[in-house]
Parts: sequence; structure tokens; C-alpha cells
Amino acid sequence: MKKKILIISLLTLAVCGCGKVSKLSNGTDAVVSFEKMDGISVDSLYDKLKDKYAVSQLIDMIDTEILFDEYKDKEKEAKEYADSNIKSLLKNYKSEEELLSAIQNYYGFSTMNEFKEYIKLNYFRDLATNDYAKDQITDKQIDAYYEDEIVGDIEASHILITVDVEDDATSDEKKDAENKAKKEAEDIIKKLNNGEKFSDLAKAYSKDDSNKDNGGALGKFNKGEMEETFETAAYELELNKYTTTPVKTSYGYHIILKTKEYEKAKLEEVKEEIIETLSTELMNKDATTSITAMTELRKEKGMKIEDSELESSYNKYINSLYNYYLTTTSTN
Repeated sequence: MKKKILIISLLTLAVCGCGKVSKLSNGTDAVVSFEKMDGISVDSLYDKLKDKYAVSQLIDMIDTEILFDEYKDKEKEAKEYADSNIKSLLKNYKSEEELLSAIQNYYGFSTMNEFKEYIKLNYFRDLATNDYAKDQITDKQIDAYYEDEIVGDIEASHILITVDVEDDATSDEKKDAENKAKKEAEDIIKKLNNGEKFSDLAKAYSKDDSNKDNGGALGKFNKGEMEETFETAAYELELNKYTTTPVKTSYGYHIILKTKEYEKAKLEEVKEEIIETLSTELMNKDATTSITAMTELRKEKGMKIEDSELESSYNKYINSLYNYYLTTTSTN
């Protein structure tokens, strides 16, 4: 019960200052007293606060103790992150005083420094969640991802035909422009089939001014660097072959020529990248990962809540978080 005694002592100091503490008829310390009635005790105030507010505050205090020690080498970047967030928020307010007023109303923090410390705390929580998620990734998952998803770079050239239409065009006008662009791309493919050079056709017809004079060369790229339809079509091509139907993207219609293939990187060279990708997928898929990460870290640090009622409230609070996220996920 040491924590309870500490909280009661702090409450007494906060309410009564350094002067003499008033007593109720039962001998307990008073928070509020009356002339002709018994007052309100520190114990009763503690019990009310404990039931309604203590758990979330206690969790923040626990996590602050754990994380500011666990990630003390990240203190500088956490401070920079908090400062950057404050700077971004200030753009929406006339002054720091106006921002602080909004923070006080919305979050309940008294000072800007308190708010910065809270931002740092959540930054560390994100680090802890990310580290936990990485630890969940198995060698089997890494090997499977490497086998199925990691590919070598390729090089390709393209001829782009844009859909030229005004923003205020009617649906019929947009459809006509779409058909015109597609037909032009199909006509270029016919020219390729008849033996005309890809580079010559790129110079003559491509609307991509950044590379048309270089035969439409795009250079080296890998998965995730191009729009999905373009990327898929390019990777499916055999070396030195071009697409026999136009490939549509948000830019228009493309004819793609694969010009070079590279071997994929060795597993050890991309292992960390794979772990990062898989752990991000895990966090996006399972919204409870952050709850589990912090719950496990608290256990790892030997956390024990000495007040049995607070411990029960803590467990209920954690379970309610799980239920909330599980329910939210299942309804989406």
C-alpha cells in the first residue's frame, strides 16, 4: 500500500499546502472541512480518483519510468520529434499561448513542457511497439517473403500517351479522349510489330519529356517504385520484349520495353528490410500489437501494482482496450 500512502500524502500537500492538516472526526486527514458537518477525507478523494482517473495516469507514469530508461539513447531524437510536432501545431494558432490554451482544454496538460513530455512518451511507445513487432517475425516468415516478394532490379523504357482532356470536360468528352489515347498507343504497338525502333517511336510520340529523347529510358527500379499496373506489366515481360497491349496508369497509356534484368540481392543484404516490412504489416493488421507490446514490456521490467484495487482496475482497463480494438477491427 506504499503507493496509496504516497498518493494520499501528495493529495494532502496539494490541497492543504505546508500548513497544519485538518482532521475529521474519525481522525483521517481532511481535504474539505465544514463548520458544523464532517468533511471529505483524503482517503475518499483517493478512492474516487482511483476509480475514475488513476489507471490511465498510472499507466503513463509507469511507461514514463520504463521507456525513458529503455530508450535513453533516443532522448535527443524524441525531443526533436516533440519539438517538430509543436512547431507544426503552432502553424494553426496565432501564438504559443493560444496553442497552450487548446492543449489545456483538450488534453488537460497545464504546461507546454508537460505536453512535450507526453509526445516523447508516445514516441517511445511507438519504438517499443516496433521493436516488439520485429521480435515476432520468424525466420520462416523471412525466408518465405524473400522467396516470394524479393526480386532483382530491372531497367525499362516506355512510350507514354497521355489522356488530354480539360478538367471541366463532360463524361462523354473524357471517354472520347480516353479512347483516342488508347488507340494511339495501339497504333504505336503496330509500328513496333512492323519493325520500327522503340527509341525512334519514343522520340516521336511519347509525352514524357523527361526521357523521350533518351528512347524512353526509365533507368533501374524495383517493386514499389512505380504504379502497380506499370510495375506488374514490366516485371512480367521477357527481356527485350515490349507490352503488346497498352498499360494504363494515372498518367495515361504506356508501351513498356524491358531492357535489363539484375539478380536479386542476397538474403543477408535485405533481411533487415524484410523484417521492417513484415513488422509493419503485423502492426497494420493487428491493432492490439501496441497494447501487447507495452503489456509485455511492463511484465519484463517486473512491474507490480501494490494496490490490489488499482491492479484490478489496470487489468480491466487493458482487457477493455483489447475488446475495443478487436470489436472495431471486426466491424470494419
